[in-house]
Amino acid sequence: MNTPRPETLAKLTPVLTKRWLSPDAWRIGTYEQLDGYAALRKALKAHPDDLIQLIKDSGLRGRGGAGFPTGLKWGFIPQGDGKPHYLVVNADEGEPGTCKDLPLMTHDPHSLVEGVIIASYAIRANRAYIYIRGEAVHAARRLRNAVQEAYDKGYLGRNILRTGYDLELVVHSGAGAYICGEETALLDSLEGFRGQPRLRPPFPATHGLYASPTVVNNVGTIASVPPIVLGGADWWKTMGTEKSSGPMIYSLSGRIANPGQYECSMGVTLRELLELAGGMQPGHNLKFWTPGGSSTPLLAAEHLDVPLDFEGVAAAGSILGTTATQIFSDQDCPVYATYRWLEFYHHESCGKCTPCREGNYWMVRVYGRILAGQGTHEDLDTLLDTCDNILGRSFCGLGDGATSPVTSSLKYFKQDYLDYIEGRTAPKLSDKQLVGAH
Repeated sequence: MNTPRPETLAKLTPVLTKRWLSPDAWRIGTYEQLDGYAALRKALKAHPDDLIQLIKDSGLRGRGGAGFPTGLKWGFIPQGDGKPHYLVVNADEGEPGTCKDLPLMTHDPHSLVEGVIIASYAIRANRAYIYIRGEAVHAARRLRNAVQEAYDKGYLGRNILRTGYDLELVVHSGAGAYICGEETALLDSLEGFRGQPRLRPPFPATHGLYASPTVVNNVGTIASVPPIVLGGADWWKTMGTEKSSGPMIYSLSGRIANPGQYECSMGVTLRELLELAGGMQPGHNLKFWTPGGSSTPLLAAEHLDVPLDFEGVAAAGSILGTTATQIFSDQDCPVYATYRWLEFYHHESCGKCTPCREGNYWMVRVYGRILAGQGTHEDLDTLLDTCDNILGRSFCGLGDGATSPVTSSLKYFKQDYLDYIEGRTAPKLSDKQLVGAH
């Protein structure tokens, strides 16, 4: 394996991941030895409004996919309204290919807990929730243990560090529904209802959990708060780009030598990430990849040098999303990959709205026909027409995300579809599989 160039290695910026390999990194003793809870002590001496301004000045944007400015979201919470305020951490990581929050909660749960306390203090919340995916059993155990350690040390509970500030933190495990990654469906689930997205407006900032002002942030977003408090906004902005500041954890998987988590300054390119990851596997050449999970439009080999920040990826026609960078080679089929993703979206659709419920169901059937060698040229028009009826017409982003791999794969790899339809590529699904799948 070739050693990465110094300029590429310089893009590695371990901030959120700096403690991951420390012995017993998940225990509070280790965490405190490595700057743990120092940011909390500093934050509790500041005015809450000053903390919100600090996050605004840092340019921190949501790490859950949308990239909304975090400080702005915190500032939306009305003050002096007489209602309880809530902080809810979205740890329902379920996007195919996404795996940045799970190792963070497993290896360094106290960074999330400390971030929760600081963020709750800033928005004047006295109760916070971490909603974690039900399948993440080990991470949930680590997180609950960290919360208990924080209570025992006086970082949670009543009169935190004798400042008069009170906060109760609850770790809640969901039941494994992908739709609960949508913030309003998550809130319904947390309240004990079926997880389905709510009509907006009103927005969670004024009518969130229990119809009270609520901030919903991703794990990576909240875990970024302690280092910003310690290092300051100017230090944070030395990493990343002008409009996408700070480091980001890029989850690399697929046909590469060393899959894993790579925390780099935002704006790193796939070419540089591949260099850090040891390149493609022997005998494989890059064909297509996702910049941010399966719900983001596919990019091709021609996009190797696109800056992986919010603006750079958008300019290339995709979305940075959850930075779940799935790498596919010339030995992988974009048609089959899209089919498998659509099966997931069809299965995970909550069924509330017709475009998503029916559109994904029928697109799975069309893909099945194509992959079984029974497709027609009209099927391609049907797919695009169906996507047009889903995109922007679904109740939440699940439907929109499901169209992304379809339209982008047809844009870049239409010939692969035609090869199935015109008989140049052998069918990948048998008639038996086609019938059995539906």
